[in-house]
Amino acid sequence: MPQGVLSVHALPSDHHDGPWDHIIVPPGTKERLLSTALLTMRHGRRLATLPGLPHGLVILAGPPGTGKTTLARGLAQAAARALAPHGATTYVEIDPHAFPSEMLGESQRAITRLMMDTVPELAARRPHTVVLVDEVESLAVRRSAASFETNPVDVHRATDALLAGIDSVAQDYPGVLFVTTTNFPEAIDEAFLSRADLVLHVPLPDEQTIATILRNSLRELAGIWPELRPLSEDDELLADLAKRCAGWDGRRLRKTVLQALSQRIDVALDPAQLTADDLLAAVNGAA
Repeated sequence: MPQGVLSVHALPSDHHDGPWDHIIVPPGTKERLLSTALLTMRHGRRLATLPGLPHGLVILAGPPGTGKTTLARGLAQAAARALAPHGATTYVEIDPHAFPSEMLGESQRAITRLMMDTVPELAARRPHTVVLVDEVESLAVRRSAASFETNPVDVHRATDALLAGIDSVAQDYPGVLFVTTTNFPEAIDEAFLSRADLVLHVPLPDEQTIATILRNSLRELAGIWPELRPLSEDDELLADLAKRCAGWDGRRLRKTVLQALSQRIDVALDPAQLTADDLLAAVNGAA
């Protein structure tokens, strides 16, 4: 793999089904995200002739554990399925932590190679391309806040290289979609934010969404141990648990359901014995 590239896949693929349907986000979120992706990937070349060049850049921002990366991966598959009649999609995952270097100017050169050589080469393989960059604040550092103790010259050069690369890909390969995630939007450079076609905030779940996440987690367990289905259908229990879990992120909620299975040895040996008391004990213990 070229430097910084974690993986490359051809989509749509049955192996990538699941995340888009399983992730629970506020109503309208998926539709807005998918519509933006399809507009860029399908009509980017035509839109590029208009003033105000689209940059094919989406930023998913929000607290840790809210499903931003899962949502981004699901988006790639959902968009690829919708565009399948027009050709396959190349899906690329980038590791932003592969670029920082103590060598003066090396981060800039590495990012330039990625954006000017690697991404165009991958984009030339198929009609559509989605590039996922997690924790994009590691690359698009807010230059106005760069500390002089951390070699701000290299920070500026690396961010400059990323911005120039985004502009170049948008001009030469306007069907490429960059989907980026961040837990700290305030740490992202202003010029990078201004290039985004969509900045979508993924919030912590409200009580209704919490109850849905817990219900779905229990239904997944009930697919293995059918005796647990009554728990997944107990609206009063789920409402009580949701109130106790106010302010929790989706990852923590799912982990707590798993932790309920280890409250007692009997349940660990036979999860079909899980009870409402086990769930309450797990939630209270994690609070």
